[in-house]
Amino acid sequence: MLKVASYNIHKAVGTDRRRNPGRIIEVLNELDADVIALQEADRRFGARAAALPPLLLEQYSDYRAIPLDVQTDSMGWHGNAILAHKSARIVAHDILHIPYLEPRGAVMAQIEVNSFDLSIFGMHLDLSGLWRRRQAAAIVKLAKQHGESRPTILMGDLNEWSASGGCLKDFGRSYNFVNCGRSFHSRGPIAQLDRIMHCEQLTALAGGVHDSASARKASDHLPVWAQIVSA
Repeated sequence: MLKVASYNIHKAVGTDRRRNPGRIIEVLNELDADVIALQEADRRFGARAAALPPLLLEQYSDYRAIPLDVQTDSMGWHGNAILAHKSARIVAHDILHIPYLEPRGAVMAQIEVNSFDLSIFGMHLDLSGLWRRRQAAAIVKLAKQHGESRPTILMGDLNEWSASGGCLKDFGRSYNFVNCGRSFHSRGPIAQLDRIMHCEQLTALAGGVHDSASARKASDHLPVWAQIVSA
């Protein structure tokens, strides 16, 4: 079995408006997933430094950030990053250029973990519905190019408030959604913005929202998770 998760960490700024990377690390450890897609993993201004200091992540968690070789101080690409358990083997990784109104991107990694050989894609889509649909179409195409030979999982903050329309239709033609539940806002979840999707080679046994006392304070989003097996 494989456990994956997606988490918009809001640059490690919590619901008390304080930046506290240690709280994010605590939530990551609570999740105890094999692979985690992060959004808003870098600070917004200046050098776009990683919101989670690498030394803190290394010393106090079982995760490592997959290197994207883009910016020296950043963890991700347009804030998107992928964490893998330290036992995982990273086969390949890449940044993905997608159409955008405001700066957006996606990331991918090919990972061997728990006897799975997977392609993982992380994303944070636009606030505009039109651009979300364009981005979804681009990511589906890129996912087929990069991950066609491997079971594929897509995760991230889709920013889609619709229950079944918009970009959900575009992803739904190629991937199955895990019913994780509402993850935003962390103090009182009203929207299912954070999503996990998988190809037909995989099956989701369970999915949910990680709603803990730490998670409700650490970010304005709660993490979502899924337990995956081969189909």
